[in-house]
Amino acid sequence: MQSQPRLLRLPVVLDKVGLGRSRLYELVKAGIFPAPIKISDRAVGWPEDRVDHWIAERIAASDKAAA
Repeated sequence: MQSQPRLLRLPVVLDKVGLGRSRLYELVKAGIFPAPIKISDRAVGWPEDRVDHWIAERIAASDKAAA
């Protein structure tokens, strides 16, 4: 059974990836981190699967560099 897609708010994303707010938005601007999507007039969220994929890519790149 597949779980429903979730949108993560900024504090959760920051906790998951271990970055600060400014650095996260720098990476978004540079196209390195997934951009947030607008969920209301004053709120944005990140699709959890995209955040998880970004984390997995970082781990894979680290493993490849260590080999």
